[in-house]
Amino acid sequence: MGRRIISAIDVGSSKVTTIISTLDDDDANPSVIGVYTHPAQGIKKGQIVNIDDATNSISESVTAAERMAGVTISDVYITINGQNITSMNNKGVVAVSGGEITMEDTYRAIENARTLSLPQDLNPIHIIPREFVVDNQNGIKYPIGMTGQRLEVETHIITAPTAGWKNLKKCVEQLGLTVYDIVFTGWASSLAVLTDTEKELGVAMVDIGAGTSSVTIFQDGAVSFSGCVPLGGQNITSDLAIGLQVTLEEAEKIKLNMHNVFQDKVKVEIKDQDSTPALLRKPQEEEKPVNKEDMVDIKGLDIQSKDKVSKSMIKNIVDARLEEILDMLSEIVTKAGYDIKMPAGIVMTGGSSQLMSVSKKVSDHIGVSARVGYPKGLTGMTEEISDPSYAAAQGLIKHAMDDDGESINTSKQGGVIGSIGSKVTDWFKSLMP
Repeated sequence: MGRRIISAIDVGSSKVTTIISTLDDDDANPSVIGVYTHPAQGIKKGQIVNIDDATNSISESVTAAERMAGVTISDVYITINGQNITSMNNKGVVAVSGGEITMEDTYRAIENARTLSLPQDLNPIHIIPREFVVDNQNGIKYPIGMTGQRLEVETHIITAPTAGWKNLKKCVEQLGLTVYDIVFTGWASSLAVLTDTEKELGVAMVDIGAGTSSVTIFQDGAVSFSGCVPLGGQNITSDLAIGLQVTLEEAEKIKLNMHNVFQDKVKVEIKDQDSTPALLRKPQEEEKPVNKEDMVDIKGLDIQSKDKVSKSMIKNIVDARLEEILDMLSEIVTKAGYDIKMPAGIVMTGGSSQLMSVSKKVSDHIGVSARVGYPKGLTGMTEEISDPSYAAAQGLIKHAMDDDGESINTSKQGGVIGSIGSKVTDWFKSLMP
């Protein structure tokens, strides 16, 4: 096959990231040759709210990445997110023809699993086999070649609003690109940050983006639940702006520099006492005692609204909103019959997972161990995309690695399982968690 180009676009609420990578026959991992991140416009909480603005943002990101890579891309993988992303598990059963299970049998079983009643405004974007059962023997990951009379498949189905993914697809196709597959952000991130051991033991992955936060639950090596809530890092920024009485741009600077603020890397400047005679001073309200050690100078962050802010106030604001996000995610997991408290704990990723002491906060609030998940698996120009906010972008490339241009995907053809290619066995194995 030689050299293959894999292109991915992570369409987020705050940024659009395009990654162009190459994969040679003798390479284990794709090598990034072009990457660019552009501020997102026309996208709110994972949904397209202005097609023209969103298209322009995607175009800027793609054009810059192409210029850096020195290539022109034609087909891409893209992410989708939003509070209306839902999931369910469903079974499909078929009789095995010939006694030995073939690839065609597995396709029929998966197709049978996707024949469920869904509202007209929902479309399945992923049908992920969790396990197979051959003649009542369960726990089988790869049944092809086994002998049996009855094949059953347990699948995890992720759905998205039909209008939502069509609008997203339209934005990309207006640039002359072919959308090869649309991938849920939570699923893409899990491919980049979770280990096989964590998936086998059972783990909850929480991806806190700018406008949305998603949760993905794995049990016994397979995905069990996927969901999303409409809160994220932008809500933390808004809370800081209101609580500290600064602008949104200044609040974002404070949030991104929390480590520096809390480490007092900028000296606190105490102004000279007012020398105006007491009788001439304007009457003031009784001042509350101020803990000077709690106040930190933020002028070094190029903030004009205030000279100093309270570290304890910043912490209380961030903690309160983070707890709310975690509680909302925990609630949708519980309603689906699962528990966010998994044996391997919680893996945090996304931009807001980089907040100071977030692992400890999550661990204390939920009651299980927590760590921040950094994406891995790509080589080349990865310096700009090495932090957790690029987990979904890197996961898109990993999702495409075994695709080889002949995958079976549901979003490409509006929910219809596609053609069987010569590399379909590799693809099938890649679906196995």
